[in-house]
Amino acid sequence: AGRILYAGRDVREYSLEVYRRRFETVFQDFAIFAATVRENIVVSDAPADERRLARAVEMSGFGAKLGALAGGLDAQLTREFDDAGALLSGGEAQSLAIARALYQDRPILILDEPSSALDPVAEYRLNQTMLEVAADKTVVTISHRLSTTKMADRIVMLDNGRVIEEGAHSALMEQGGAYAAMFR
Repeated sequence: AGRILYAGRDVREYSLEVYRRRFETVFQDFAIFAATVRENIVVSDAPADERRLARAVEMSGFGAKLGALAGGLDAQLTREFDDAGALLSGGEAQSLAIARALYQDRPILILDEPSSALDPVAEYRLNQTMLEVAADKTVVTISHRLSTTKMADRIVMLDNGRVIEEGAHSALMEQGGAYAAMFR
């Protein structure tokens, strides 16, 4: 029961295609395709926007790895079709998946545990990137790593599918409830 509004309109008033194009996601269980780095980020038959591509690579933290790959953006990933294909670590793959999401440049970005495979320095950089990206977007982050939640405008804490606390980090810390206990 109820309604979900987007830009003040019931989402049922949008075509499914238009509505879906508002969102980009990075799930915990993302895929790295047996294709080039460029194809993994752009995920389209249309020519890549090279400026957007470079920005997504830089903002995602994938730039250092890209510089080490023979072939750069044209380097083949995985060894499914090419025995010389590059293999990525968990953190590198996660950075590539984030680059894919940033390249799409959608108004709503949903990140499910976006820093789970990242080291603390990469996680810090990702958090800074999200602050920059969030300037004109809605970013929803699902996280158990509370270092990520600290910068959020609004934190919603769930327990057994129910909202138990809601607010900014400072307000939730002042309340001294479940969020504050977990954060401490």
